[in-house]
This record gives sequence, C-alpha cells and structure tokens, in this order.
Amino acid sequence: MKLIYKLSITGLFTTIWLCSIQAQVDSNAKESSFKFQASYIGDLVSNFSGGIKTGTTYLGLANLKAGFNTEKANWWKGGQVFVNVGNTHGGEPSTTLVGDFQGVSNIEAGNLTFMYELWFKQNIGKFEITLGLQDLNSDFAVSENGALFTNSSFGIHSSLADNISVPIFPLTALGANIHYNISDTYTWEAAIFDGTPDDFEKNPYNLNWKLSKEQGYLLVTEFRSNKTLIKGKNGIYKFGAYYHQHNDSIDNQQRNGGLYLVADQQITDKLSLFTQIGYSPKKLNYNNKYFSIGFNYKGLFNKRPADQFGLAMNYASIESSNIGSETAFEMTYKYELCEHIYLRPDIQYIINPAGTNSKLKNALVGFLRFGIDF
Repeated sequence: MKLIYKLSITGLFTTIWLCSIQAQVDSNAKESSFKFQASYIGDLVSNFSGGIKTGTTYLGLANLKAGFNTEKANWWKGGQVFVNVGNTHGGEPSTTLVGDFQGVSNIEAGNLTFMYELWFKQNIGKFEITLGLQDLNSDFAVSENGALFTNSSFGIHSSLADNISVPIFPLTALGANIHYNISDTYTWEAAIFDGTPDDFEKNPYNLNWKLSKEQGYLLVTEFRSNKTLIKGKNGIYKFGAYYHQHNDSIDNQQRNGGLYLVADQQITDKLSLFTQIGYSPKKLNYNNKYFSIGFNYKGLFNKRPADQFGLAMNYASIESSNIGSETAFEMTYKYELCEHIYLRPDIQYIINPAGTNSKLKNALVGFLRFGIDF
C-alpha cells in the first residue's frame, strides 16, 4: 500500500515539474517532417465498498509515438506514417476489486508492452486510405464528449467491444480503412480488419500478424453528419453497422453483427450532451443492448475556463445471465494544470457489477487520474 501511494505522489510531483518547463518546450518546437510524442496516464483507484473486495491499486499507461509526413519531407502530398508503442503496468481494479463487466478504468490491461498502431495513410482528393495496424475505436463508434470519462464503455460501448473480437486497446489488428468526405456536412467511412487477432499469449508484443480464412474478418461502416440541431453550436451524429465472421472450428463458421448510434451536441458555449446506443442480436450476444447519456460542462469556475466537469451513466443489458444487467454512474472533473498536463478526480457507482459468476454488491469506486502528453 505504501508503494502505491509513493508511486502516485511521485507521479503528481512529476506532472507539476513538467508543467514548469512546458512553455520552453513549446517555444522551441519547430515544424518538421518527423513528429515525436510521449504520453503517460496514471490511475490511483480505490474500491470503497461492494464489488469483490475493498482496496486500492495503481495502474499506468505509457505511449511513445512517432509520425512522418511525406509532404513536409518534400516527397509527395498527403502521405503519413504513424507508429505507437504502448506499455501498461500495475493493478487491475475491475478484475481484482470491483468485478464489473464494462471496466471502470479504460487503461486496464495488465502488464504488457506492445505495438499499438503502425499504419500508412494517404489522402487522395476527398478520399483518405489507411493501411496497417489500427485501433477501430480511433475512427469508429467514438464520442468526443464521452472521451472525458474513465469507464471503458464511454469510449467504445460494451455491446460491440465485449461480444466479438474487436481491434481496440490494447490488442489492435491489421486493417484497411477508407474515409470519404461526401461534403462539408457528411462523411462516410468503412474498414475491414483481421477477424480474430491472436491474443497476447500467442503474440506477446503484437508483432506476429497473420491473416487466414479461419480467422475471418470484421467489416465496419459509419455514416456521419455534422449538421447540428442547434444553430451556431457544434453537433455530430454517427450511425454505424458491423459484421463479424470467423471459424471457431473446422466445420463451424460464426457470424455476428450489430448497429450503433453516437450523438454529440453542444447546447451552450459551455454545455455539451452526448449519447451512445448499441444493439446486437440477443441470440448471439451476451450483452445485446447498450445505452449511455451524459454531459460535459467546460469552465465551471470563471478562473478555470479550460477545466471540464462531467456526469454520465451507462447501461449494459445482460439478459442471458443470472447475474443481470449492469449500470454505471460516473462523475469527473478535469483540472488543467497546463496545456499538456492534467489531474482528474473521478468517482463511479456501479449497480450490480456483472463481470464475475457471482452476484456482487453495488460498488463505489474512487479515482485520481493524472495525464502527461508532450
């Protein structure tokens, strides 16, 4: 326990020290064909009551990223190469403390070092084509306002992420993606991915990729509209569908699919709402329905215009289990120390944690998250 607190306190002091030198880093940055980034997220998590057991743990996620722009290198227009290597370490609060189904922390993955992204992107007129190792949730089924929250389902809803092999954090997969800008208001995107990427036991660093008929494929498509419902305010609405096919044995071919909707709408200059809806066939899926709703409020205090306050809930319908469905409420506040460094206290209340084979009491979970991004 002492080690956990020492790690978290050291991390907090590190963020403050880095904040003091950030202005110098930004002022010395020069535009180049190469771009390097580093980021770190740390979570100090306590389960105060309910769940599997009470207790505290620490977990972290480090990323090293490098990009290359062919146009800035005077090679050709519209080309980009991107590499992202990740490392996760520390505890697993959902697995050992809370026992929830949706995942209280979106960086929980155990102790891993892995290739997260490795792709080439080319812009050709209104088209954008991406080939390589990709995270589906970087482009599909993502809510801009939902990204404020820590619970995993606000990133990509559970009726998609937990029913099929989806190339998302931490295990991504090879894919081909095409994005078409229909107009300034409408866009369409579609992708095909490896249907069953090998897990980390067989592929410990996500560097051994293979495609085969048995592994099948995952198709996903999404239509987006930037046509706002409130004049003068930002709004984006996404409707998506996916189809998954693979062989789980020589003679048994599995087919599955589903639909989803994501909506982000700015109401005032400070207030934005979001919702996510997911549906998949009940006969084929453990979690066949998902729903979330929430809001972000920017500049709750006049002297802190960049800070964000958020409140949201999500619901994962689980009708094929004796445990029942799970609902999570989350409240968070993002305190911007400076442009690239933040602290974020967070609290979640999980009604009927449904990630184990046992009926668990409702859980109250507290977080202190800090993030650094340079």
